[in-house]
Amino acid sequence: MTAARTATIARTTAETDIRATLALDGTGQVRVATGIGFLDHMLTALGRHALFDLTVEAKGDLHIDFHHTTEDVGIVLGQALRKALGDKRGIRRYGHSLLPMDEALAEAAVDISGRPFLAWSVPFARDKVGEMDTELFEEFFRAFAFNAGITLHVALKAGTNAHHVAEACFKALARSLRMAVETDPRSPDAVPSTKGVLEG
Repeated sequence: MTAARTATIARTTAETDIRATLALDGTGQVRVATGIGFLDHMLTALGRHALFDLTVEAKGDLHIDFHHTTEDVGIVLGQALRKALGDKRGIRRYGHSLLPMDEALAEAAVDISGRPFLAWSVPFARDKVGEMDTELFEEFFRAFAFNAGITLHVALKAGTNAHHVAEACFKALARSLRMAVETDPRSPDAVPSTKGVLEG
Protein backbone atom coordinates (compact mmCIF):
# COMPACT_ATOMS: atom_id res chain seq x y z
CA MET A 1 0.00 0.00 0.00
CA THR A 2 1.25 3.47 -0.83
CA ALA A 3 0.72 6.56 1.27
CA ALA A 4 -1.44 7.99 -1.53
CA ARG A 5 -4.04 5.29 -0.86
CA THR A 6 -4.37 6.09 2.85
CA ALA A 7 -5.73 9.20 4.56
CA THR A 8 -6.46 10.52 8.03
CA ILE A 9 -8.86 13.41 8.49
CA ALA A 10 -9.68 15.23 11.72
CA ARG A 11 -12.53 17.75 11.91
CA THR A 12 -13.70 19.67 14.95
CA THR A 13 -16.64 22.05 15.13
CA ALA A 14 -18.87 23.35 17.89
CA GLU A 15 -21.15 20.38 17.17
CA THR A 16 -18.84 17.43 16.52
CA ASP A 17 -15.28 16.17 16.95
CA ILE A 18 -14.41 13.47 14.42
CA ARG A 19 -11.26 11.63 13.39
CA ALA A 20 -11.17 8.99 10.66
CA THR A 21 -8.49 6.92 8.97
CA LEU A 22 -9.19 5.19 5.67
CA ALA A 23 -6.99 2.71 3.79
CA LEU A 24 -8.32 1.79 0.37
CA ASP A 25 -6.16 -1.31 -0.06
CA GLY A 26 -7.22 -2.98 3.14
CA THR A 27 -8.91 -6.19 4.18
CA GLY A 28 -12.10 -4.79 5.69
CA GLN A 29 -10.85 -4.22 9.21
CA VAL A 30 -13.21 -1.70 10.83
CA ARG A 31 -13.32 0.03 14.20
CA VAL A 32 -16.00 2.69 14.58
CA ALA A 33 -17.49 4.52 17.53
CA THR A 34 -19.87 7.33 16.69
CA GLY A 35 -22.23 7.06 19.65
CA ILE A 36 -25.00 6.01 17.22
CA GLY A 37 -25.36 2.25 17.25
CA PHE A 38 -27.07 1.84 13.90
CA LEU A 39 -24.63 4.19 12.15
CA ASP A 40 -21.76 2.13 13.56
CA HIS A 41 -23.43 -0.97 12.12
CA MET A 42 -23.73 0.65 8.68
CA LEU A 43 -20.14 1.94 8.65
CA THR A 44 -18.90 -1.50 9.62
CA ALA A 45 -20.79 -2.98 6.67
CA LEU A 46 -19.40 -0.26 4.39
CA GLY A 47 -15.78 -0.92 5.35
CA ARG A 48 -16.01 -4.69 5.25
CA HIS A 49 -17.75 -4.94 1.90
CA ALA A 50 -15.53 -2.31 0.28
CA LEU A 51 -12.45 -4.04 1.75
CA PHE A 52 -11.40 -0.73 3.24
CA ASP A 53 -9.60 -0.56 6.57
CA LEU A 54 -11.54 2.09 8.45
CA THR A 55 -11.33 3.74 11.84
CA VAL A 56 -13.85 6.37 12.94
CA GLU A 57 -14.05 8.07 16.31
CA ALA A 58 -16.78 10.66 16.68
CA LYS A 59 -18.19 12.71 19.51
CA GLY A 60 -21.20 14.85 18.80
CA ASP A 61 -24.16 16.69 20.28
CA LEU A 62 -26.30 13.57 20.50
CA HIS A 63 -28.34 15.16 23.29
CA ILE A 64 -29.88 17.32 20.54
CA ASP A 65 -30.31 14.64 17.87
CA PHE A 66 -28.22 12.48 15.52
CA HIS A 67 -28.20 14.88 12.58
CA HIS A 68 -24.92 16.72 13.10
CA THR A 69 -22.93 13.59 13.91
CA THR A 70 -24.32 11.61 10.98
CA GLU A 71 -23.75 14.39 8.45
CA ASP A 72 -20.30 15.27 9.76
CA VAL A 73 -19.15 11.64 9.69
CA GLY A 74 -20.19 11.65 6.03
CA ILE A 75 -18.17 14.82 5.46
CA VAL A 76 -15.04 13.38 7.08
CA LEU A 77 -15.26 10.03 5.29
CA GLY A 78 -15.79 11.78 1.98
CA GLN A 79 -12.74 13.95 2.55
CA ALA A 80 -10.72 10.88 3.52
CA LEU A 81 -11.70 9.07 0.33
CA ARG A 82 -10.80 12.06 -1.81
CA LYS A 83 -7.42 12.44 -0.13
CA ALA A 84 -6.63 8.72 -0.24
CA LEU A 85 -7.31 8.61 -4.00
CA GLY A 86 -4.73 11.30 -4.74
CA ASP A 87 -4.68 12.15 -8.46
CA LYS A 88 -6.80 9.02 -9.15
CA ARG A 89 -4.18 7.60 -11.48
CA GLY A 90 -4.79 4.00 -12.46
CA ILE A 91 -8.23 3.57 -10.92
CA ARG A 92 -11.21 2.02 -12.71
CA ARG A 93 -13.23 5.17 -11.87
CA TYR A 94 -16.70 3.62 -12.31
CA GLY A 95 -18.41 1.13 -10.03
CA HIS A 96 -21.89 -0.28 -9.66
CA SER A 97 -23.77 -2.83 -7.57
CA LEU A 98 -27.25 -4.30 -7.46
CA LEU A 99 -27.42 -5.71 -3.97
CA PRO A 100 -30.15 -7.90 -2.42
CA MET A 101 -30.81 -8.20 1.28
CA ASP A 102 -33.84 -10.39 1.95
CA GLU A 103 -36.83 -8.52 0.50
CA ALA A 104 -34.77 -5.35 -0.13
CA LEU A 105 -32.90 -4.66 -3.36
CA ALA A 106 -30.73 -1.56 -3.67
CA GLU A 107 -28.71 -0.25 -6.58
CA ALA A 108 -25.71 2.07 -6.36
CA ALA A 109 -23.55 3.50 -9.13
CA VAL A 110 -20.41 5.58 -8.61
CA ASP A 111 -18.32 7.79 -10.84
CA ILE A 112 -15.15 9.07 -9.20
CA SER A 113 -15.40 12.11 -11.38
CA GLY A 114 -14.41 15.11 -9.29
CA ARG A 115 -17.96 16.36 -9.86
CA PRO A 116 -20.05 15.91 -6.71
CA PHE A 117 -23.66 14.84 -7.15
CA LEU A 118 -26.18 12.66 -5.35
CA ALA A 119 -29.30 11.18 -6.91
CA TRP A 120 -31.24 9.53 -4.07
CA SER A 121 -34.40 7.54 -4.65
CA VAL A 122 -34.80 5.52 -1.47
CA PRO A 123 -38.19 5.69 0.25
CA PHE A 124 -38.55 4.39 3.80
CA ALA A 125 -41.78 2.92 5.15
CA ARG A 126 -41.13 4.27 8.63
CA ASP A 127 -39.40 7.24 10.23
CA LYS A 128 -36.88 5.45 12.41
CA VAL A 129 -34.59 2.44 12.59
CA GLY A 130 -34.09 1.97 16.28
CA GLU A 131 -33.36 5.50 17.50
CA MET A 132 -32.03 6.77 14.16
CA ASP A 133 -34.19 8.88 11.84
CA THR A 134 -34.30 7.29 8.41
CA GLU A 135 -34.11 10.73 6.75
CA LEU A 136 -30.53 10.94 8.00
CA PHE A 137 -29.33 8.28 5.57
CA GLU A 138 -29.78 10.68 2.68
CA GLU A 139 -27.90 13.34 4.65
CA PHE A 140 -24.98 10.94 5.16
CA PHE A 141 -24.84 9.89 1.51
CA ARG A 142 -25.02 13.50 0.31
CA ALA A 143 -22.29 14.67 2.67
CA PHE A 144 -20.11 11.73 1.66
CA ALA A 145 -20.60 12.18 -2.08
CA PHE A 146 -20.07 15.94 -2.11
CA ASN A 147 -16.94 15.82 0.03
CA ALA A 148 -15.50 12.85 -1.85
CA GLY A 149 -16.11 14.60 -5.17
CA ILE A 150 -18.02 11.68 -6.64
CA THR A 151 -21.21 11.26 -8.61
CA LEU A 152 -23.41 8.80 -6.73
CA HIS A 153 -26.77 7.34 -7.64
CA VAL A 154 -28.66 5.22 -5.11
CA ALA A 155 -32.07 3.73 -5.80
CA LEU A 156 -34.30 1.26 -4.01
CA LYS A 157 -35.71 -1.36 -6.35
CA ALA A 158 -37.66 -3.32 -3.72
CA GLY A 159 -38.04 -3.53 0.03
CA THR A 160 -40.13 -2.51 3.01
CA ASN A 161 -38.04 -3.37 6.07
CA ALA A 162 -36.23 -0.14 6.97
CA HIS A 163 -33.23 -1.95 8.46
CA HIS A 164 -32.80 -4.05 5.32
CA VAL A 165 -33.29 -1.05 3.03
CA ALA A 166 -30.61 1.02 4.77
CA GLU A 167 -28.17 -1.85 4.98
CA ALA A 168 -28.65 -2.78 1.32
CA CYS A 169 -27.87 0.84 0.36
CA PHE A 170 -24.66 0.94 2.40
CA LYS A 171 -23.51 -2.43 1.08
CA ALA A 172 -24.31 -1.42 -2.51
CA LEU A 173 -22.24 1.72 -2.00
CA ALA A 174 -19.43 -0.38 -0.57
CA ARG A 175 -19.36 -2.77 -3.51
CA SER A 176 -19.51 0.12 -5.98
CA LEU A 177 -16.60 1.89 -4.31
CA ARG A 178 -14.58 -1.31 -4.15
CA MET A 179 -14.92 -1.64 -7.92
CA ALA A 180 -14.31 2.04 -8.69
CA VAL A 181 -11.13 2.49 -6.62
CA GLU A 182 -9.46 -0.71 -7.82
CA THR A 183 -6.37 -0.37 -9.96
CA ASP A 184 -7.08 -1.15 -13.60
CA PRO A 185 -4.34 -3.59 -14.71
CA ARG A 186 -4.79 -2.52 -18.33
CA SER A 187 -4.14 1.14 -17.50
CA PRO A 188 -2.28 1.34 -14.19
CA ASP A 189 -0.55 4.68 -14.82
CA ALA A 190 -3.24 6.72 -16.54
CA VAL A 191 -5.91 9.02 -15.18
CA PRO A 192 -9.14 7.54 -16.60
CA SER A 193 -10.42 10.67 -18.33
CA THR A 194 -10.06 12.19 -21.77
CA LYS A 195 -9.31 15.46 -19.93
CA GLY A 196 -6.31 13.92 -18.21
CA VAL A 197 -7.64 14.99 -14.81
CA LEU A 198 -10.54 14.01 -12.58
CA GLU A 199 -11.24 17.26 -10.80
CA GLY A 200 -14.48 18.88 -11.88
